[in-house]
Amino acid sequence: MKMVHSKQCPAGVTNLRLKFPGEDSLVFKDLSFSVQRGEKVLLLGPSGCGKSTLLQVLSGIIPNSIELPMKADQIELPESWGFVFQDPDTQFCMTYADEELAFVLENLQVPRDEMAPLIEEALKRVDLQLNTSHSPINEMSQGMKQRLALASVLLLEPDVLFLDEPSALLDPDGTEQIWSSIKQAAADKTVIIVEHKIDLIADWVDRVVLFSDNGIIIAEGPPAAIFADYQEELKRYGIWYPGVWKEYLELNSFRSMMHNRKPAGSSNKIRLKDFTGFRGNTPKIQAECAEVKSGDWITITGENGTGKSTLLLSLMQLLRTEGIYEVNGEPVIQKKKKRPLPKGLSLVFQNPELQFVTNSIAEELTVSLHGMPKDQADMYAEELMHLFNLPDSAGRHPYQLSTGQKRRLSVATALTPETDIVLLDEPTFGQDARNTFAILEKLEQLRTEGVTILMVTHDMEIVEHFATSVWTVADGIVHTDSAGGGRNARMVHA
Repeated sequence: MKMVHSKQCPAGVTNLRLKFPGEDSLVFKDLSFSVQRGEKVLLLGPSGCGKSTLLQVLSGIIPNSIELPMKADQIELPESWGFVFQDPDTQFCMTYADEELAFVLENLQVPRDEMAPLIEEALKRVDLQLNTSHSPINEMSQGMKQRLALASVLLLEPDVLFLDEPSALLDPDGTEQIWSSIKQAAADKTVIIVEHKIDLIADWVDRVVLFSDNGIIIAEGPPAAIFADYQEELKRYGIWYPGVWKEYLELNSFRSMMHNRKPAGSSNKIRLKDFTGFRGNTPKIQAECAEVKSGDWITITGENGTGKSTLLLSLMQLLRTEGIYEVNGEPVIQKKKKRPLPKGLSLVFQNPELQFVTNSIAEELTVSLHGMPKDQADMYAEELMHLFNLPDSAGRHPYQLSTGQKRRLSVATALTPETDIVLLDEPTFGQDARNTFAILEKLEQLRTEGVTILMVTHDMEIVEHFATSVWTVADGIVHTDSAGGGRNARMVHA
């Protein structure tokens, strides 16, 4: 394998073959790809087709930092590059925001007394608003972490930018802000992008490369030509493209599902009054009065960092809480003492890796099926693997999955037969269109069977078309006075 540097072609690979250990099939088979200096390229394909892996090969992370069985006739690596990872937690070297950016500046040999204004400018560039630049990274929301990760990479001023879903966890305003920053900073740079939220970049990129589900390039060219000439392939592989939501809403299957939609029930599943969730001794989320009925689908919206994830963690009693909190009419907090949570309450974390406790997909899907005979548990796991489009290799370690596959596995593990209240933190991030709609349809099926759903999301299409009610979190306060757009939406008043 020959590795070279080329100024005209800053990143490329010829006849790449790569596989994951223990897998029978190749991720890529004789794949050739290159990008020209200053070109902006968008890699489009279904979740799990290898787009993120290709970015890591083109940057040299594979095989220089991550060893995988691979062969290539030639790999052209950029001399100067920056990489924004799908999972921002994998990006950081330091504990505090200013230290993370100072670490970059130290590597650029910037004198210490010149760092402070550069750090403030870097935070402003991505609109990361902190009380102080010396803020702990682990106390930030995932969306705030994505902003910090991008700030650190832009601070490098690299020749080539590798962007792996840099806006996946951002609210709509944040997404617009981030792409505006990227476009301004990368006007003369080479940029290779993996992204499902393409509305803001479809007209900006020079070339779209379209992949099949087995990592084969099936088309490449100007965006307008790809979206116009390859509609059948985009639909077949469930890839996001302009107008896909509109087409989905016009399907007879969706209209039938909404026409026959059952309203929420009358019995209380969750009741909050003067409820507060803390991080340390600091109150971070407050709900004056809120009720959730059986069969409700509550979407929880708000800007990054306002407390949406904190609310879910508080409801799971993973953070200290005070006030009245009842589930199924029974108090969870009584005289400031916690009582055991009901077994039917499940949480899908924002970071799917926090959810995994075993070493294989099959074990993750069956570990919570207490008392179920093994043959039934195995059949149940197979059904979920098919429904959530997970790899056939049931023995594959969860950490070997793509981010989109990890997210689908984390959702599947929460939907046990005894689950009757499910809390989901951005369950559709990193998903292609096909898997997004499959997740939503499964949740709607469970809702009609009486399961209650509380979902944090930035996707306004989900809010408009699936929610029975909308909660908005602003400055740590839960506002529960908005009706959802789904059929039979129920107004909830604070």
